[in-house]
Amino acid sequence: MEKMYEIIREIKENQNIIVAGHIMPDGDCISSVLSLSIALERLGKQVLSIVDYDIPYQYSQLEEVARIRKVDDVINSIDSCDLIIVLDSSSPDRVGKLQDFLSSKKTIVIDHHITNENFGDLNWVDDSFSSAAQMIYRLNRSMNVTYDSKLATINLMGIATDTGFFRYPNTTSEVFKDAYELSLLGGNIWFISQMILENNKPERLKLFAHVIENMEFSNEGRFVHSVIKYEDFQRFNCTEEDSSGFVSDLRAIRGVEVAVLVIEYPKEQVHVSMRSKNSFDVSKIAKMLGGGGHPRAAGCSFKDSKVEEVREIVVKEISKILKDLKVIDEER
Repeated sequence: MEKMYEIIREIKENQNIIVAGHIMPDGDCISSVLSLSIALERLGKQVLSIVDYDIPYQYSQLEEVARIRKVDDVINSIDSCDLIIVLDSSSPDRVGKLQDFLSSKKTIVIDHHITNENFGDLNWVDDSFSSAAQMIYRLNRSMNVTYDSKLATINLMGIATDTGFFRYPNTTSEVFKDAYELSLLGGNIWFISQMILENNKPERLKLFAHVIENMEFSNEGRFVHSVIKYEDFQRFNCTEEDSSGFVSDLRAIRGVEVAVLVIEYPKEQVHVSMRSKNSFDVSKIAKMLGGGGHPRAAGCSFKDSKVEEVREIVVKEISKILKDLKVIDEER
């Protein structure tokens, strides 16, 4: 935990701090940014919370989300900040336009992705943690931050969402211990689960029906992939955030080892989400294609690209590895 204590020393020495998350924010990103921002303010710091992307509508029930700003909204305030803390982001391009300021500011990176590029001046990267939110909980407690039910619920949200509500392999005894402590501090898992899991728009369900209708199987049913084009989002009156979680639903199909969802939003801007169940490390494919992530959950993006061409590239690479794995298994 030496890195964590170095971060604490840096925080003590700086007053005006930016806390930033990644584009296409998920529950862990939002939780981590808010949990650390609130904590630093309780320690008397001036904090600017930045996520250079739209926040998914599910999280609007958290009033604290309103404090998160895009870079263009606070561009005149960034120069006055002394320190940038980037959370849950494996590479500098993941922070949007804030990337342009990283070289001129002292930057700390806190992340749990094994593919992290260690792009900060000080990097605390540890893939043994389930989530960035779990790391922030340990950091906050080490700084003696006072927790109430609001902060405990926000912090617990990131741990819950990045473990698939305690279903994924990253759900360790330490995860349960920290979740238990946050529950004792007032963390409301019922509120979190209702906000995330029981908050679907009818348009989103229609979009998912389209994903199911267009899914394709290969490698004897071990690989499923589907696509959402920009015009599909328009047709169903949805945005990219509405596709969140779809790839995990594809992975849940019986017999599937790897699931991929290729998304085009906006036009010719393509993002690939990958998930696996047991033995396939999707982070290797993602890293090879310029992205990153975890062995069971990873992704990559392509600019100015044709969605079907991207799909073909990803399907070809994954199918080849799955075929090789099958040969190895049969030889055993």
